Amino acid sequence: MTSLVRPQRTSRTRVRSTLRASTVALTGSALAFGGSFALLGPSTSSASSHREAPLTAADPQADNTDTYAFVSPDKSGSVTLIANWYPNQEPAGGPNFYPFSPDARYNIKLDTNGDAKPDITYEWKFKTNDQRGTDTFLYNNGPVKSLTDATLLFKQTYTLTKIEDGKSTVMVSNGKVAPSNVGKASMPNYSALRQQAITSVSGGGKSFAGQADDPFFLDLRVFDLLYGTDLSESGNDTLNRYNVNSVALQVPKSDLGMGKDGIIGVWSTTDRPSMKVAAADGTQKYSGAQVQVSRLGMPLVNELVVPTGLKDAFNALPPDKDRTVKPVVDRVTDPELPKLIEKIYKIPAPKTPRNDLVAIFLTGLKGLNQPDGVTPAEMLRLNTKIEPSSKPNRLGVLAGDNAGFPNGRRLADDVVDIEIQAVEGAVSVDKSGAPTGVNLVKPLAAGDGVNQNDVAFSDSFPYLALPKSGSAVNPGKSPSGAMGTGVDPSGGSPLVPGAIGGLGLLLAGLGALLFRRERRQVVSAP
Repeated sequence: MTSLVRPQRTSRTRVRSTLRASTVALTGSALAFGGSFALLGPSTSSASSHREAPLTAADPQADNTDTYAFVSPDKSGSVTLIANWYPNQEPAGGPNFYPFSPDARYNIKLDTNGDAKPDITYEWKFKTNDQRGTDTFLYNNGPVKSLTDATLLFKQTYTLTKIEDGKSTVMVSNGKVAPSNVGKASMPNYSALRQQAITSVSGGGKSFAGQADDPFFLDLRVFDLLYGTDLSESGNDTLNRYNVNSVALQVPKSDLGMGKDGIIGVWSTTDRPSMKVAAADGTQKYSGAQVQVSRLGMPLVNELVVPTGLKDAFNALPPDKDRTVKPVVDRVTDPELPKLIEKIYKIPAPKTPRNDLVAIFLTGLKGLNQPDGVTPAEMLRLNTKIEPSSKPNRLGVLAGDNAGFPNGRRLADDVVDIEIQAVEGAVSVDKSGAPTGVNLVKPLAAGDGVNQNDVAFSDSFPYLALPKSGSAVNPGKSPSGAMGTGVDPSGGSPLVPGAIGGLGLLLAGLGALLFRRERRQVVSAP
């Protein structure tokens, strides 16, 4: 397929974080959901994206952070799907670190015919084997060289099930989860542990679950009045020191059941039982029907677009309901964000109605990733017939690289800069939603000043960078030049004698044991 848009030179004028990723993201997906919330009552659901909703902040294990979908660069006959949960994991934050919840269902959902309903659901369920009991508080009581080592006292496994046409098929049974990267003394070769957590799937696919470096790169200081009101607060990767929990799945295109256009819609969700009861002895019990408490498709939508009072309701809304609420449509065609940018930075807001944003965020761009007979809904849309780019460009479609965002989302796509341009009208479309050209907004060409992740992604599945090590303590610059944690992503850190390192681990764990308290709450769904 030829390029739909022609890349243009961007100005070096640096309005730096001028509407930053947040800004853009805001526009896009708020489009689709700003109004739906108004019709929804209070919800006990938790949310998604990085602490973007009140209930999400209280339930990080259920908090979706990002979703990715792309044709595998080293295996173009397959598609890779990635979803992340549990944001802002401080690598040394033991002794309980960051497990998946055994009471939740983690899902990646696919719409294969454009009707905004899930035709295929990949569901992960986790089990915990915690051998610490009353003997110790340590996550591991010695070096861990294998996922089966007795020294790893806290282990998790998972079952991966494919649900299609009402039929459930187990793809992975008793899959091993890569643990949190405690530190170099505890896990001297974390890369080997990651490799052991990759499981083959029948038909030629692969599956992974475990901790990873947070792949999203951006400056989140948009919350300080759009980057300090003068764009001075930009250029720092806010997430460069944190990890997330990830699931990744690589499957042959032939297993996705899409139509002739080869286009799929992708989003992730979290389900929890509707009731949680905390007993006087400290135990907790879940019961009731499974309810959706989190949803994530396009990046930064709920986090930066949805008003606080509607964020939890948005997380419970299925995509096929988006178009049924007029306030949602109004948010798309007449978004708030460009007006805020105009007010603070004096950059004129594009004229309404914004049919360009409807195409980019709700229907897909015709001729690129808009399926036949599409139902408008917020989700990633990926044209699987577009081959991986031999020279990927971080600006994706804006730069003529049609294998990138908003055609799906690759790990290295700079969605913040792309969405800033989109929200300010850089992409023009005709009445059908087909792109007619790209005219980059030069004052915003520098975006948020964060152009890449602080550590490199892998060239092979699951492509995610290894999680930051709990050993790292010295801040500094990463090899890429962006401000990082000064850590070796493979788990390395400044050398410390084994006895001292072990003592440090013991004292850190004891301190956490004495001073950390777990809040318990009773949650019930209507």
